[in-house]
Amino acid sequence: MHRLTGYCDRWSLRAGGKIAFHVASADDLPYQLSFKRIHCADPNPNGPGYRAERMPTKLDGEQRGFARGAYPGSYAEAVVDVPPGPLTLSITALPTAPGGKPQIMLAVHLAGLTVTLGIDEAGCAIATAGSASLTGPKLRARQWYDLELGLADQKLTLSALPILTDPDTAPAPDAMPGPVNPGGIATVTMAARRSQDGRATSFFNGKLERPMLHGRETIASWDFSANIPSQVVPDTWHQAAHARLINLPTRAVTGSTWYGTVHDWKVEPTQFAAIHFHDDDLGDVGWPESFVLDVPRDWPSGLYAAEITRADGAEDMIPFFVRPAKGAPTADIAVLFPTFSYQVYSCFVRPGRGAEIAERAKAWGALQETPDMNPQFGLSTYNLHSDGSGVAITSMLRPQLDTRPRQISLMDPSPEGSGTGRLGCDTYITEWLSRIGVSYDVITDHDLDEEGWGALTPYRVLIAAQHPEYHSWVMLNALDEFLRGGGRLMYLGGNGFYWRAERSKDAPHALEVRRAESGIRVWATEPGESYHQFGGGYGGLWRRVGRPAHKLVGNGFSAQGRHLGFPYVFTDAVRNPRLDFLRAGIEAARPGEKFGDRGFMGGGAAGFELDSFDVGYGSPAHALVLAKGIVIHDDYGWVNEDMLVHRHPRRREDWSCADMLFFETPAGGAVFSVGSMTFVGSLLVDGGQNSLSAITANVVRRFRDPKQFVLPEAA
Repeated sequence: MHRLTGYCDRWSLRAGGKIAFHVASADDLPYQLSFKRIHCADPNPNGPGYRAERMPTKLDGEQRGFARGAYPGSYAEAVVDVPPGPLTLSITALPTAPGGKPQIMLAVHLAGLTVTLGIDEAGCAIATAGSASLTGPKLRARQWYDLELGLADQKLTLSALPILTDPDTAPAPDAMPGPVNPGGIATVTMAARRSQDGRATSFFNGKLERPMLHGRETIASWDFSANIPSQVVPDTWHQAAHARLINLPTRAVTGSTWYGTVHDWKVEPTQFAAIHFHDDDLGDVGWPESFVLDVPRDWPSGLYAAEITRADGAEDMIPFFVRPAKGAPTADIAVLFPTFSYQVYSCFVRPGRGAEIAERAKAWGALQETPDMNPQFGLSTYNLHSDGSGVAITSMLRPQLDTRPRQISLMDPSPEGSGTGRLGCDTYITEWLSRIGVSYDVITDHDLDEEGWGALTPYRVLIAAQHPEYHSWVMLNALDEFLRGGGRLMYLGGNGFYWRAERSKDAPHALEVRRAESGIRVWATEPGESYHQFGGGYGGLWRRVGRPAHKLVGNGFSAQGRHLGFPYVFTDAVRNPRLDFLRAGIEAARPGEKFGDRGFMGGGAAGFELDSFDVGYGSPAHALVLAKGIVIHDDYGWVNEDMLVHRHPRRREDWSCADMLFFETPAGGAVFSVGSMTFVGSLLVDGGQNSLSAITANVVRRFRDPKQFVLPEAA
C-alpha cells in the first residue's frame, strides 16, 4: 500500500469554488500540505525544467493522517424483510473464472444465520446455511446455470443445472440436514458475501441474472434488465427492496436468453438481463474527506496540485485544474486538457514499470509509486480483469498514480528523453505558451462534457493537447459547433478523437468505454455488448459512427510504433500564399528542409502514434499538408481499421506519417493539426528557440488575430 496518497472529488473547478481532498497516510502519521501551480511537470533535470509556483493557503502545514484501505470487488446489496420459515435462493449464473477461491453468487445475512449460494475452491456449486454445507456439481466456465438453494423443514437442498437441461430429466436436488430460518431484517448481497468485520468478500467473477428470494411466497425479485444506465437495480416485488451496485460492475451485457438477434440493449432489455461482476472492479474508493480548499478568486487558470509529504520521504501530488471565475475569462485562448483520456488510461497496471523507472525516478526527484506497485486502486481500461474480460469502466474517485506532475511514465530511449506522458507532457504546451508571452485559460474534457459548446464560447482559439483520444458525443458536438462559429482549433497531438467514451449521469465519476469493431485495442467487446450502458450509444471508434477525426481536424490515426521521434520535412505546400503567416521569420520553412529532429519525447517531433491526411475519410480537400513526418521503421505498423485485405490501400509514405496541415473553415475560422504524439516534446528544445516552436508561435499569433480566414475558391 502506498504510504501517502489521495485523490480529489473533481477534475476541475472555477476560481472561487471549493474542492475536497481525500488522503490516506499509513500508520496514521501526520503529513505536510502545500499547494502548487504547475507550469512544467517534467522532472528531467536535462529537460525544460520542472517549474512549480507555491500558492499559499490557510490549509498549509501539518495535517492529521489516517490510514485507509482500498477494497476492489463489485457486488450488489439490498435490505430485505425475510419472514421465518422456508427460504429459497435462486439465481441464473455464468461463471467466468470458477475455482481457486470461494465465490458467492447470492447471500442472505440474518441475525444469527448466513445463507449463501456460490462456488467453492474446486469450482463446484456450494450451498451453505450456518455451519451446514452442501456441495454440488463442478461448474464450467462461461456456461449458464440455474442454481437454487432451499432451506425448509430443517433440510438444506442444492440444485445446479445447465440452463438447457430438460426439467423432466433433471436429477433431484442434493439434500442434507440444515438449520431453521429465523427470519428478520436481512442484508442480501449478490456477487459477494459479508465477512465478520462487515466488509464484502468472496467476490464472484461472471454474470448473474434473476436473483430471487422465496418463502411461502415471493419475498424479493431483482430485475437486472431494468434501469440499466444506473447503479440501482429495482426489486419488482412488493417490498421494493431495491439493490445498490457497489464498485461499478458492467451492465448492458448479454444474458442467458440472448441468441444474437438483438444487439442494442435498448431494443429488448430482457435479453440483457445480466450484470458482469468482477473481483477487481473499483468505483469510489470511499475515503472520508481530509480537507477542503476554497480556491481564491485571484488564482490564475491552470494546473495545480496538492503536494503532500511526510518526514519518512513518502509523498504524492494530487492534480486539479482551476478555471476562471464564471463569466470572467482571462484570455482569448484556452488549452483543453484531455481528462477523459487521463481517466481512461489511469491506473494502467504495467507489470514491472515501477522497478523499471525506480533508479531514474530517484535520481530525478520524481514520484516513484506506480499502479503495478498498487493494484489495490483498480485497473485501467487498458487492462484485463482477472477473469480475462476487458475493463470497460473507470473511476476518478481513487488515487490515479500515473496521472501526476513530476512523474516518469516510461523509459524514453532517446538521450534527451524525459519519459513524460499524458498530464506531464501536456504541460509542455502551457510552459511554452508562458515562454512566448501568451496568456491562456484551461478547460478539461469533463467541463466540455458537462457544459457543451458553452464552455468554449469565451475563446477564439482552442488548443487540443498531446493525446486527446477519448470523447463523448456532447464533446464532439461542442467542438463541431466551435468551428462552425468561426473558432480556431490547434491540435498539437496524435491519435486524437479516436474512441467514444461516455460518463455516467448518476455516478459522474465513472467513464465507460466499449471497444466495438476494430481499432488498436488490448481487448474487444463481446458479441452483443457494443452499446454503452451509460447513455446507450454505440461504442467503439468515432470513425465507425460517421465522425472520423479527419472531418474535425483534417487528419486521423493511421500508424503507431515504439516511443521514438523523427523529424518533419516541409512539403511544396509550405510555399502556398495561404501560409505566409506561418512562414514569417522562419528561414528554414522551405520545401525539403527538416525540422523537429530533437525532442524530449522519443528524440523527435514525429513519432509514437501518427495521424495522416486522407480525403477518403473526410479530410477537407482544400487542406494544405505543409510538412510530413514520414516514419519508415520495422516497429511501425498500420492501424487495423484501415485494412480490408493483407495489403494497405495506400503507399507507406502516405499512412506511416505525421501530416502537419492547415485549413480554413466556412465561418472564418481555421484548423492547424500536427498529427504526432511526440510533437509537444520538441516545443521547448533549446529553450523554445527552434523552427518548430517558431512555426507554432506564428500559428498562435494568427489564430488570435480576429481577422477572418477566407476559404480558397476551390473549397
